[in-house]
Amino acid sequence: MRILITAGPTREYIDDVRYLSNASSGRMGYALAAAAVATGHTVVLVSGPVEREPPPGCDVHFVETTAQLQETCLRLFPECDGVIAAAAVCDYRPLKRISGKLTKTGRPVTFELIETADVLADLGSRKDHQWIVGFALESQDPRTNALRKLKMKNCDWIVVNDTTAIGSETNSVEVLDSEGQTVLTLSGPKKSVAADLIAWLEQQLEGQVH
Repeated sequence: MRILITAGPTREYIDDVRYLSNASSGRMGYALAAAAVATGHTVVLVSGPVEREPPPGCDVHFVETTAQLQETCLRLFPECDGVIAAAAVCDYRPLKRISGKLTKTGRPVTFELIETADVLADLGSRKDHQWIVGFALESQDPRTNALRKLKMKNCDWIVVNDTTAIGSETNSVEVLDSEGQTVLTLSGPKKSVAADLIAWLEQQLEGQVH
């Protein structure tokens, strides 16, 4: 299969040097890419800014902002069999980006934030023959929020994890299907979680794997 995998954070700039982002290391997405390549799949990796080398054998596309992630994924998705959306997308951006560098004045500064594009929902609205695996990082009522995302974004499965996964070497995940049923639970080093998740996905997509 030809699999589109997103990984790492996105950044939304306040001025030319400061930005909003998150602490995603990209470790989970990169582990998934490595596991998929190791089992013979073609991997198109769209990565936000992380301090790690992409797995050998991937077709890598580097992005920085959510808009760049959106444009790249929408361009590449039609040629892929499915997507695993593990990127930690920055949900908000400043309404206006300041040109240059904001200077200290000794007074409070207020920014108006607006939501960024919903990349996974855009992919879900455009899928034809493709399958979609989303990721939901939740801190409160994880199953309810993840199931809502699964439906809204037209995913086939969604992987639920919590904030302890950010920057960690390990992860504990629960996979929900389109009916909200738990179909898989995994825990351990992200490399082993990724390998098991790819193996499970192959079983679900038997007949499409080549």
